Amino acid sequence: MIPVDAGSFLRGRWVPVEAPDGVLTRAAPADLDDALPPYAFALGHVDEAVAAARAAQPAWSALGLDARMAFLTRLRDAIAQHENALALAISREMGKVIREARAEVKAMIAKVDITLGEGLALVRDTTLDARFSWRWRPHGVLAVLGPFNFPLHLPHGHIVPALLLGNAVVFKPSEVTPGCAAVYAQVVESVGLPPGVFNLVQGDGVVGAALGAHEGVDGVLFTGSYGVGEKLRRVNVSTPGRLLALELGGKNAAVVLDDAPFDKAVEDVVVSAFSTTGQRCSCASRLVVTRGIAERFVAEVARRAAALAVGHPLDPAAFCGPLATPRAVEKFEALQRLAEEEGAHAVILPGEAAVTWEGRAHRGCYVTPRVRVVARREKRSAYQREEAFGPDLAVYIVDDLDEALSVADDTDYGLTAGVWTASEAAFEQAARTLRVGGLSWNSPTVGASSRLPFGGVKNSGNHRPAGSFSTLYCAYPMAITRA
Repeated sequence: MIPVDAGSFLRGRWVPVEAPDGVLTRAAPADLDDALPPYAFALGHVDEAVAAARAAQPAWSALGLDARMAFLTRLRDAIAQHENALALAISREMGKVIREARAEVKAMIAKVDITLGEGLALVRDTTLDARFSWRWRPHGVLAVLGPFNFPLHLPHGHIVPALLLGNAVVFKPSEVTPGCAAVYAQVVESVGLPPGVFNLVQGDGVVGAALGAHEGVDGVLFTGSYGVGEKLRRVNVSTPGRLLALELGGKNAAVVLDDAPFDKAVEDVVVSAFSTTGQRCSCASRLVVTRGIAERFVAEVARRAAALAVGHPLDPAAFCGPLATPRAVEKFEALQRLAEEEGAHAVILPGEAAVTWEGRAHRGCYVTPRVRVVARREKRSAYQREEAFGPDLAVYIVDDLDEALSVADDTDYGLTAGVWTASEAAFEQAARTLRVGGLSWNSPTVGASSRLPFGGVKNSGNHRPAGSFSTLYCAYPMAITRA
């Protein structure tokens, strides 16, 4: 689809990198012998991209809502037309199993309709009477910094509302998934947006930092780790007029009470913990279970986790693919060693992660699911406090609902949680107690509808939820008073 030396997409055309500041080189996580195309990048393209966006934005805003909606409808149709190419790019580059990669692309298609529906309804111009009204105005140029785990759906979830409301966009993808972004940019190119309205720059963290602090940017929309989000907040502390929308991960709890629907709870917890090989910010990495069912419940979760098929992303039988990078494997295994040192003992031992697909073995970034029972809670435990971002589930056994909620809320993060119980009163107590942006009742913590707000509190975000609410951070209300 895209030639290797395509470079950046600026002012409506592909601009080659003639004097690179670096080159992104990776191997496919499913098979480290499968070298992915290199992507050269130039720091100077950040300035060019922002300048192009600033030049294009006034006319794009003046074009009017109906015309912008028409462009986005064409983008939705173009994504549907290229669904297979986009899904294969995701699967090859970050290792997501093809079933989930196709679901990601379908979510991108749905995102357009949701934004043009529920999202737009939140930011409709409103007239109170002959004197007073308000209208919604674009911020200007918005920088979108994307993650690797949902390399297209999550940045697309910023880009669509940003464009709808009259902003121009500069998109910098994760350095792990530049190829996915290049294919996406080609699809955007086919829609024929006015030059400069959408721009793509590749690069590493230096490029991302330059874009996130650029004086020509009016807002930064970021999905990723707390550490990077905190750096963005610090570099923008002296620019209060620059909007920051931060979604920063979670250390999510699955709370299972004695009266839970047992089999459904087991299935939901396994799905919550190990979908996308644990590489979702909404994955449950902590299981808090009451003592009456704990032994049987943990044993069944461990049995099902150990039976999950770890395989090549294109294998339709695989539930878990590889982690996204060799570095991710190193971090995951280091956390496992730390867990052992801290006394969190494995219920299931690490399995053999050798993968065979289409008649040959693949040497990739494969790890097997882990379930560990925490012997004691420790405030300073890195294993218990930090986001694992891999297939790991820490188990806490508690006596009652009050203790369960105390353990569940004892985290620096506040993205999501799940509660499994037959009692509506117990669920409502959880809803009053837990400081999270999303709460499920007898349902997995992953896979929430994009029609809902998506975001968290504490270290999980800064009160700018995405989902259908993403339109609210892509524009600001202007109050109008007439004589």
